[in-house]
Amino acid sequence: MSVPATEAVTSNGLYQPPAATSGSDSDKEMFLNLMVAQLRYQDPMNPADSGEFLAQNAQFTALEKMQDVADQTAALLSTQISFGAAGMVGKNVTYLNEDGTTASGLVSSVTYDVNGPMLVVGESSVSLGQIQSISATAAGTTAPPATPATTAATTG
Repeated sequence: MSVPATEAVTSNGLYQPPAATSGSDSDKEMFLNLMVAQLRYQDPMNPADSGEFLAQNAQFTALEKMQDVADQTAALLSTQISFGAAGMVGKNVTYLNEDGTTASGLVSSVTYDVNGPMLVVGESSVSLGQIQSISATAAGTTAPPATPATTAATTG
């Protein structure tokens, strides 16, 4: 019988975890294989309690569902952060430079990389963690002039 955890020990004696496979499906399959092996090789004079196996299966299923909820929550948080960063385009921000000084400028765009959204302020890429303050419009600029359609609608 082959046990993957023992096969993952390298030549220097250190444990090297096996490469990730298809995630939850492979974990469930491994759990069921272990349960079947336990049943197959149990002592016939002292059989295992089937209720215990059912309880273990229920616990494993509950753990899977909690992991699914955690994964979905993380995806939702990532999406909210991305939308929040996109909403900062056109705003004036004050941010902390790497050397400890503060700078400010207009957010012209947002780029996304493995570290998350990065605001493009002038020639700099600024992470959301560096932002100290946000203002609605850039300093020294005015709101765009009203279009005739907007003026007619407001005077009507």
